[in-house]
Amino acid sequence: MNDDGAGTRRVAYLLTQDRGGPVDLAVELAAGVARLPGWDVRLFGPVPARGAERIADLHTEVTVAAKAAVGAIRSARRELLAWRPDVVHAQDRRSGLVCAGLGWGPSRLDRPAVVHTYHGVPDDVTEDWFRGERGAPGPSRSTRVVLAADAVVARSVGRTVAPAEAMATFLRRRLRVPARRVVHVDNGLPLPPAAVTTGPVRRLLFVGLLVRRKGVHVLLDALAAGGLPPDVRLRVAGDGPERDALEAQARTLGLSDRVEFLGFRADVPQLLADADAFVLPSAMEQQPLVLIEAMGAGKPVVATDVGGVRDMVRDAGLVVPPDDPAALGAALRELTTCGHAGTWGERAAAHARARFSVERARDRHIALYEELLAHREGRPAA
Repeated sequence: MNDDGAGTRRVAYLLTQDRGGPVDLAVELAAGVARLPGWDVRLFGPVPARGAERIADLHTEVTVAAKAAVGAIRSARRELLAWRPDVVHAQDRRSGLVCAGLGWGPSRLDRPAVVHTYHGVPDDVTEDWFRGERGAPGPSRSTRVVLAADAVVARSVGRTVAPAEAMATFLRRRLRVPARRVVHVDNGLPLPPAAVTTGPVRRLLFVGLLVRRKGVHVLLDALAAGGLPPDVRLRVAGDGPERDALEAQARTLGLSDRVEFLGFRADVPQLLADADAFVLPSAMEQQPLVLIEAMGAGKPVVATDVGGVRDMVRDAGLVVPPDDPAALGAALRELTTCGHAGTWGERAAAHARARFSVERARDRHIALYEELLAHREGRPAA
């Protein structure tokens, strides 16, 4: 579509948020693709809260403050098309709405190939309903409307990227998106240096938004059940609407001297380096970025069997059912008393580097873009 010279491809990344996992991933992907010869990159959206300096020369500020902001959506579409990209990659739910149908036109060569990454479902979607369990309670009517819109967007773009295979299955089975339009591409992040635990596990770490679905209340119940070495401590990094209730729960359970609430922290790599193990007790996840970071840091993991977590952890720790304090407590006892936490940590670091590096994610995306462009131009894919 662009005419800047033979062999150069243009990729436009679109965001409507300034922070969160999709933003961090888009910044990394844009910066990574921009370093490759033959690719010209622009990131359209608000100024990212993290990493803005890394893509300052690639950034065009665009604001779409709400899904109903029709004028802003039209303006964003005009801005995107004016740059004449070959590929437009929407990186969050609202940007998917902006890009819906953007690739339609009288000639495929006059319009970009469009990709949308589907990072997650609304908060009231339960794991059982997500997995298609019979009799599982469904989400609210408003959430069903959102999911219906998600399905329409997925049918109107060239490909929808699902970071976890569980999400790809949900899109195909629950939202009835044609299988040919869904592709699984793992997330990729800069990985911290591996600092594998060599002694007994005593310093546990949780990092995340303090909301009910993250399961910290279940983790506190598991700690209070007893059976752990008396010097085991938990640090909780993050803030959110549940923080006051969780601190009160810790006091009621007699855990005040064993649990430290750190609030929001920007130094997560250092917190991981100081920890012996990482715990993720969520009731719902897909392919959590913080778990990638923890594994990259060489930390053994105790996590819940939700979304794509089991597939991520594999043999680098323990996976238990969600919302089950007894099972979580048993896993923590094994983690803190077994002799192979170091082996789990080594496996975690190896898995993260083999599967979740920025370079691997970048190369998988480039292959997807090339496939879509070959189809648009009527030539065989490389």
